[in-house]
Amino acid sequence: MAPSSDSSTASHYDVIVVGGGIVGVSTAMNILEQRPSLRVLVLEKETAIGLHQTGNNSGVIHSGIYYKPGSLKAHNCISGYKKLIEFCDRHNVAYELCGKVIVAVNERQLPQLDELYRRGVANGLQGLRFLDRSQLKEMEPHAEGIRAIHVPQTGIIDYTDVIHAYARQVETLGGTILCGQEVAEIRSGNGAVTVVTGTETYRAKALVTCAGLHADRIARMTNPSVDFRIIPFRGEYYTLTPAKQHLVKTLIYPVPDPAFPFLGVHFTRLIHGGVEAGPNAVLAFKREGYTKTAFNARDLGETLAWPGFRTIARKYWRTGFGEFKRSFSKQAFVTALQALMPEIASDDLQPGGAGVRAQACSRNGGLIDDFLFVEQPGIVHVCNAPSPAATSSLSIGEHIAGKIVAYLN
Repeated sequence: MAPSSDSSTASHYDVIVVGGGIVGVSTAMNILEQRPSLRVLVLEKETAIGLHQTGNNSGVIHSGIYYKPGSLKAHNCISGYKKLIEFCDRHNVAYELCGKVIVAVNERQLPQLDELYRRGVANGLQGLRFLDRSQLKEMEPHAEGIRAIHVPQTGIIDYTDVIHAYARQVETLGGTILCGQEVAEIRSGNGAVTVVTGTETYRAKALVTCAGLHADRIARMTNPSVDFRIIPFRGEYYTLTPAKQHLVKTLIYPVPDPAFPFLGVHFTRLIHGGVEAGPNAVLAFKREGYTKTAFNARDLGETLAWPGFRTIARKYWRTGFGEFKRSFSKQAFVTALQALMPEIASDDLQPGGAGVRAQACSRNGGLIDDFLFVEQPGIVHVCNAPSPAATSSLSIGEHIAGKIVAYLN
C-alpha cells in the first residue's frame, strides 16, 4: 500500500535534502552550520550514503587546472579545494598532496597543453611548471611524452571517508539522515514541499535535490520543463599488479580531448595503497549499471529517445565505438595506456572497479560541461555535478545553503 500523502500525518522539517551523496550531505551540513536551529532531513534511497558517484571515483583532489576561468567549475573547485583540505585537517581525514603530471605525447596536443597551463594560471594555481622530456623522466621515470605540466596541488583521498565525516557533522548539529527512502513523488505549493517516499511522507519549507544519476527525473517532479536528460557513462578501471605499482610515482594524466568532458585514461595512486589505470567512458545501458551486462529498459529507452543523445551519437559514433572496444578488449585498453607508459603490458593489469558518471545532455546535443542548478522559490535542484564535484562539495554546499537560508529568513 502506498503511503499517505496527507500533510497532517507527514513528518515536518524546515529543509529536506534528497540524495545522500557527497554534495547532498555537504549541503545539509552547511545549512546547519549557517542556521543551527533548522530541522534538516537528508533522504537517501540506498541502504547507506555515498554508494554511487561518491563511492566509485578515483579519489582525486582536483586542483582546478582544467576548468574555464569564471565557470562554476573553476570557482567551486578552487574554493572547495581549500575548504576540503581545511576540513580534512580538522577532522583527521587522510589525504596526500602528491601532485600530478599532464603529459602531451605528440605535437598535436601541445596547443591544448598550453591552454591548460593558461587556465591554471588564470584560476590562481601556484607552482605550475612545464616539463621537457628529461624533466618528466626525472619525476615519472616510466612515463613517456614530449612535454608535460607538473601540478603540485593535486592530491588523493577516499571520498567515502569524507562523506562519513560530513555525516557525523550533520548528526552532531542535529540533522537527520534516513536511508532506504526512495522518493516517489514531490509536490510544491503554498510555501511548502511534500516529499513522498515508498514508506513515509515528509513536509518541509524548502527542498534541495542532489539526485545524481536520477537528477533529471527528480527535478521534473517540481519543474516538468527542465530541458536536459542524464546520460549515464560507465568508467571502468584496471589496477596495477603489486609488482608494477612502482611504475607510478604521482598521478599521470593525458592531455584531454576538449570536445568531451572526460579526462581520458590515466594512472592514479590511491590513498589506501595501489594504483588504478583508467577509466574509459562507455555508454551505460542502466543508470546504475556498474557491469557490462547491466541493463534497464526504461533507462536505455530514455537515453535513445532523447534528441540530444541522438545528435551526439551521430557526431561521435567513432569515439563511442572506440570506448566500447576498450571496454570489451583488454588489449585495446592496454594500448591506450601505452601512449603514456609504453612498457605497460596486459599482464601488469588486473580487473578493478567501475563507476557511472551522471552526464547531463541538452536537447541540442551538448554534453553540459559546467555545474547546472535549476531553482524555484524555496527549491534548488542540482542537475549536473560531475567531476570535480567531490573536490568542490563544500563550496557547492555552502552556495546552496546560502540560498536556502536566505529564503527561510
